[in-house]
Amino acid sequence: MVHDCVLALGFFDGIHLGHAALLDRTRQRAQALGLTPAALSFDTHPDTLVFGTAVPLLNTMAERELLMRRLCGMEQVIFAHFDEAMMHMPWQVFVEDYLVRQLHVKHVVCGHDFHFGDCGQGDPARLQEKCRELGIGCDVIPEIRVDGSAVSSTRIRRLLQTGRCEEAVRLLGHGQLVTGRVTRGAGRGAGLGFPTANVPFAPGVLAPAFGVYRAEAEVDGVRYPACVNIGVHPTVGALPAPLLEANLIGFAGDLYGKELAVWLQAHLRGEMRFESAAALRARVLYDRQLVADFYQT
Repeated sequence: MVHDCVLALGFFDGIHLGHAALLDRTRQRAQALGLTPAALSFDTHPDTLVFGTAVPLLNTMAERELLMRRLCGMEQVIFAHFDEAMMHMPWQVFVEDYLVRQLHVKHVVCGHDFHFGDCGQGDPARLQEKCRELGIGCDVIPEIRVDGSAVSSTRIRRLLQTGRCEEAVRLLGHGQLVTGRVTRGAGRGAGLGFPTANVPFAPGVLAPAFGVYRAEAEVDGVRYPACVNIGVHPTVGALPAPLLEANLIGFAGDLYGKELAVWLQAHLRGEMRFESAAALRARVLYDRQLVADFYQT
């Protein structure tokens, strides 16, 4: 457990521009105070329990941690277990017992819309007041807006679900991250002359709009341009669940069993059904060349 830290508070799904502003402030405060920059998230989205509705997440916990550490400089990431007890915890107890006595925070940073405690009664104003009483610093980050609207995980989900990946990437400040261990497929890509790395989506994670994407794929610390397909194979027999298939341009070797990080950058076209394997191969070749031309490989 981290001690003597500046702690960012939030769920942080996607790590978008708003989250980045909050985490950047956390890192700056920690540097100025000689403390550890840390972030607190939750293992379950609060809406799942509060409203009884599952939220299709942009990232897994491991992906959130990767983004917070690599892109935002967090040295520690804590995932609290969000259950009935946490949901109904009085907001004062959350601050005094959990943040101060258990986590030993010296300064906290939250967003303008952060709510916590039983019935969401804790808010930034009450958090600041309680922190003053306890001799702890507290920063509240104002709303970040792009194109006149607030940057939010909900807005980004809608964009990804409707194929507007490039707009989502603008709000994220980075490619939409999908990670997983490469699984063995039916070998259809290799049969067409374009071997693909198959990565299933983690349970509860949003599958973006089906179709072909320009992306970057990272394996063993090296990034490659990638032509990515997300979908269910309508031409060769529908899959039971969406699958991400990445053809890494410039990579030679065996990817089976390796951890792959795919950063989706742009949605090139929707999923299509082709009349023949030859037609499918011709279109895959065209899509792959679009990606190669973009990266000039």
